[in-house]
Amino acid sequence: MTILGPVLIVIATVAAMEFVAYATHRWIMHGPLGWGWHESHHEAHDDDHGIFEKNDLYAVVFTILSIGLFAIGSAWWPPLWWIAVGMAVYGVLYFIVHDGLVHQRWPFRHVPRRGYLRRLYQAHRLHHAVEGRDDCVSFGFLYAPPVDGLKADLKRSGVLAKRASAHRDAWNPETQDRI
Repeated sequence: MTILGPVLIVIATVAAMEFVAYATHRWIMHGPLGWGWHESHHEAHDDDHGIFEKNDLYAVVFTILSIGLFAIGSAWWPPLWWIAVGMAVYGVLYFIVHDGLVHQRWPFRHVPRRGYLRRLYQAHRLHHAVEGRDDCVSFGFLYAPPVDGLKADLKRSGVLAKRASAHRDAWNPETQDRI
């Protein structure tokens, strides 16, 4: 096999993993079966929380799947080994973009000011603008739909109005205290 075949397999796998991640995020993580792990990702964290959250178990599951494909591919069918490489590359990109750039889980902070990384950052922040698992937008990790469309979707769903109303109702402007 020439180098072109493995490179194409890796690239195709990285692209396919974005679809797998989107589907897993939307229908498993935000569904009744997976919310138990993923909910920790949508909660506010304090300094006592530590560096890990229950949601990180999803990364462990995908890592185990990738290791299994490495084993099967090296023993029986080499293309599976290259698919495992693509899964691992996607995992590294996910760690850099999602955990690092978007959620600032690195020891340093960087908020992109323009370009695609800014759009990706904003789209994921809009995903977290919703409390709970329902009515969220933007379920991809490396692809971000246009931010204006996501804002329109949130406005159309009414979830932002409900959130603003809840915050307004929980605040007494006369005493500046929570009710």
